[in-house]
Amino acid sequence: MTSSVTFRVSPYLVLNSQFRPRCRVQASSSVGGDSTVSSSPKLVVLNGAPPVEETEKIGPSTGGNRYVVSKIEVVEKKVEKEANSNVVLKSLKVLWDDVYGTKSVKDYLDCARDMIRPDGGPPRWFCPVECGHPLNDSPVLLFLPGIDGTGLGLILHHKALGRAFEVRCLHIPVYDVTPFEGLVKFVEKTVKAEYASSPHKPIYLVGDSFGGCLALAVAARNPTIDLVVLLVNPATSFGRSQLQPLLPLLEAMPDNLHFMLPYLLNFVVGDPVKIATANIDNMLPPRVALEQLSINLTSLLPRLSGFADMITRETLLWKLKLLKSAASYTNSRLHAVKAEVLLLASGKDNMLPSRDEAQRLTKSLKNCRVRYFKDNGHILLLEDGINLLSVIKGTNTYRRTKRHDHVLDFLPPSMSEYKLVFNQIMGLFCNASGSVLFSTLEDGKIVRGLSGVPSEGPVLLVGYHLLMGLEIFSLVEEFLREKNVMVRGVAHPMLFSRRTENPFSEFGLFDWMKVFGAVPVTGSNLFKLLSTKSHVLLYPGGAREALHRKGEVYKLFWPEQPEFVRMAARFGATIVPFGTVGVDDITEMVLDYDDLMKIPVVNDYIRDINRSSIRVREGQSGEVANEEHFIPGILPRIPGRLYYLFGKPIETRGTYESLKDRENANELYLQVKSSVESCIAYLLEKREEDPYRGMVAPPLLTVRRLRGGTRDGYCESEIWIDQL
Repeated sequence: MTSSVTFRVSPYLVLNSQFRPRCRVQASSSVGGDSTVSSSPKLVVLNGAPPVEETEKIGPSTGGNRYVVSKIEVVEKKVEKEANSNVVLKSLKVLWDDVYGTKSVKDYLDCARDMIRPDGGPPRWFCPVECGHPLNDSPVLLFLPGIDGTGLGLILHHKALGRAFEVRCLHIPVYDVTPFEGLVKFVEKTVKAEYASSPHKPIYLVGDSFGGCLALAVAARNPTIDLVVLLVNPATSFGRSQLQPLLPLLEAMPDNLHFMLPYLLNFVVGDPVKIATANIDNMLPPRVALEQLSINLTSLLPRLSGFADMITRETLLWKLKLLKSAASYTNSRLHAVKAEVLLLASGKDNMLPSRDEAQRLTKSLKNCRVRYFKDNGHILLLEDGINLLSVIKGTNTYRRTKRHDHVLDFLPPSMSEYKLVFNQIMGLFCNASGSVLFSTLEDGKIVRGLSGVPSEGPVLLVGYHLLMGLEIFSLVEEFLREKNVMVRGVAHPMLFSRRTENPFSEFGLFDWMKVFGAVPVTGSNLFKLLSTKSHVLLYPGGAREALHRKGEVYKLFWPEQPEFVRMAARFGATIVPFGTVGVDDITEMVLDYDDLMKIPVVNDYIRDINRSSIRVREGQSGEVANEEHFIPGILPRIPGRLYYLFGKPIETRGTYESLKDRENANELYLQVKSSVESCIAYLLEKREEDPYRGMVAPPLLTVRRLRGGTRDGYCESEIWIDQL
């Protein structure tokens, strides 16, 4: 006699049309314990495929193995119809919605409460429905959970990661007692299958705490497979953990541990405020934000206590022993790890000494980088302000092939990233500087805004670099806000060098510049950007202009030979020269390079930096080749104002053959340079007439920036702008 049951799949689980093994499974169990498994390759479903429909019929489990026997019935025609209607994404729109900030740890606890119930099943993979359809040729991302085993640790990041990866999460049932080596082999089997299917694509392993041990162990056993390992507070430091003394204590305690479990969990998770603010809009008024925080904190307590009814003393004891064996197994094999590793470490981890462990692993692993989050706790991925996809993009860790391509692997910033950077990180500077932008139409008329700059690429923006590149942030913001155009800046290679990184490197401004499109300045990158019809930001004066000396403000340091005009003409790009002024209004240079080199110790430090720095113009002549890197001593003079003027666009379409002549190319090059100088001179003259030059950004402009809106109203300063 055979009996079977059909159950409804959780809304967070979905079979996937390209998920391997490619099969539909129907399991049944007879009273005698015999079982049959049938597969049908037709019903293959994948990451982002719509959840299949099934009917719910819960019946008693049968058979002598105490496993719940299940059967998922699907409608084949519906699945085939939906599969045919699936649209493969080729690219993401600028400021796409990643819904980051709409979920919190409450959602994790609610979903985990259902998944943590014992089902008698073995470890398995699932694909969150929220991930949606990934981009074409996206790599696979395997999430390896912490000691909770639910696989829901990425719940705040599902939508964002689901656009860039085929996301699969490992679920380890709460009462499963598979040893660590068995889990390693289970993950390894999936990794090998993926590698055999797509040998030219990397496989991402995201290991959270205990999952970090799993990821490193799999990487050590498979050094020839292209793996990218992301570790989040890995449990390789369990031997030095504060949980280590709990093992003998748990063995001696009675079975009823329920009353202690919520307090233990609270100790482990870290800062409750960081957790509770994960879904609170940072732009809410303080009173409303505090009310929401209070509600979130209050709602967490009953959810935490609910776990006490499901986790017994034996289960918790087994989990801790599993952690101990995982740490021991992995640490003995660190020398064999050849994979690219990105380690995210918390500074306030109450469960593991993650800060010290990051320092140890950078020495033990051959290719390991670190991003340090000093104010976060152990469950980093469930806390406020940590967008995993942003970290992956900002560290140039995202790639679809063997090597990272700064142009082809670029993912445009999302709306949540835009709000975070320009409302919080750079919000104060952008509001205090009150930037105003002008552009020139085809007839030579100067207008407010960017209507004179072509919206369709390729466009090459060529201009003057202010001190330390302070003009870049407002420029990029305005192009995004007004034209919804991503400006790709070509930057000095030192920005991308790992020489400046250390075990305590925080995710900072340089990383955010990469998120917003910065690429190393090379001929090949400029070629790729123009060939993909991008808006490219180029500063011929480079580091020499950005790090100028006293008395050199608004002086151009361009190379003598034309560097970009032929490249622009090859793709018919429109060259838009522009000038920027105002750095002398918002900063005052106190110490320049010459001053610093007169100070003992400091001069030795600068020499050491420049001795190992990358030289973009090595072998060239002229002042522009003098690329001495240093941090000038400056004092803020805020409030001030930055002024931008984009000159009349210069078309290069159809001029490629004529520009092969050196004289013609040089003539166009000097025309662009002269236009930049004219823009600077015009702004220096006109800013003297600005009555709001020394004031903070006008209130209406500030409100619009904070809301991320468009220019739909006027204030007094805007009237002055129109009169220009």
